[in-house]
Amino acid sequence: MGEDSKVVAPPHDLNAKWDACLDLGLRRVVYSSLAGAFTGLLFLRSPVTRWASVALGAGIGIGSAYTECSYKFDGSTAKLVAPSSESHSSLGGHE
Repeated sequence: MGEDSKVVAPPHDLNAKWDACLDLGLRRVVYSSLAGAFTGLLFLRSPVTRWASVALGAGIGIGSAYTECSYKFDGSTAKLVAPSSESHSSLGGHE
């Protein structure tokens, strides 16, 4: 009976991470596609460029969702930081 009531710790629960990433991905793709469609309707006249703005919005949504999900699966809460000049000089670089 004790084995049936196992609870997985939240940082290691892959099902919760996949659910969150699918939800995040779907929302970002839909919202950014709608933003691209709205922008295309306001500023662009050709149907081809309007569809291109929708595709650009969808691509931006997919890319941002992928980046956020990679942070979730890697367990990293750190954001991108430019390398400092001290770390390059300590690696034996010539100046």
